[in-house]
Amino acid sequence: MMNELTLLQRIVVWILPVVFAITVHEVAHGWVAKKYGDNTAFMLGRLTLNPIKHIDLVGTIILPGILLITGTGFIFGWAKPVPVDPRYFKNPRRDMAIVALAGPVSNLLMAISWALCARIGVALNMEVLSLPLIYTGIAGISINLVLALINLLPIPPLDGSRILTGILPSRLAWKYNQLEPYGFYILLLLLATGALGAILAYPMYIVQQLFFSIAGL
Repeated sequence: MMNELTLLQRIVVWILPVVFAITVHEVAHGWVAKKYGDNTAFMLGRLTLNPIKHIDLVGTIILPGILLITGTGFIFGWAKPVPVDPRYFKNPRRDMAIVALAGPVSNLLMAISWALCARIGVALNMEVLSLPLIYTGIAGISINLVLALINLLPIPPLDGSRILTGILPSRLAWKYNQLEPYGFYILLLLLATGALGAILAYPMYIVQQLFFSIAGL
């Protein structure tokens, strides 16, 4: 459906879902960390939905913009990571895994919200109101599912690696986390070679169909 839109229309449709998906993801990490005793994000003013506090020039603006303009059909990004200090946790490995899981969970909850937004658009059956709600809902579902799935990949420092670290034996977890300095380059390599799309294609199709059914599409 997005192919029917002009570039300007695609930007208008995607901008809010992308900004909210990335911002809420980071706030979720900080909010859960605070619940487990770490006030770092709160003290630094990062527990806010004000996107300006979270924008990363490359991850929030440049990369999503390039993917949108090139029409790859695959859009993702990131915000400035919310600082989390596991020294404040009673059980650092377990609590850090829960804090990490909060990000993808927040994206799934947002995907449900956008699906309901699209469903309202379908129910209204008034083109002037329905189409913006439907298109924005589709964008919201897509970006949040992509972020949830990418962040669940076990590539340090993605959330999936933090969750896996909480499960692995301590010695093996320490060795595994030595990959962290190379994680960003591994992710870019997967993206550049098309491997990332291939890895996510089937699970993305399955969950997307589920959420589109909720949206009535």
